[in-house]
Amino acid sequence: MTPFERKAFKKKIEERIVLIKEDIAELEELTKPIKPDVSLGRISRMDAINNKSINEKALRNAREKLTKMEYALANIENPDFGKCSICKNDIHPRRLLFMPESSKCVNCAK
Repeated sequence: MTPFERKAFKKKIEERIVLIKEDIAELEELTKPIKPDVSLGRISRMDAINNKSINEKALRNAREKLTKMEYALANIENPDFGKCSICKNDIHPRRLLFMPESSKCVNCAK
């Protein structure tokens, strides 16, 4: 990977981290406990609880993604960044652009 490509990947990762942190803040707001004194009907309360559960899963996924992105950012200067951890071949640049935290090429990820 060339220094120019590394710089581009680093910028992409930093941008994605900012977006993920914004998503996490929004999801944290959506997953706050539903107060029992809030005037909701029975069906509306069930919908609110269901939506809260879905948002909690999305929050867990976003936090996991953030951890992976921060790991990728910390390792971008590593000479092995962009190389498959199994076969040691280069990971396709498009895969890295889509998923910078990837540590495996498409074939090994299967």
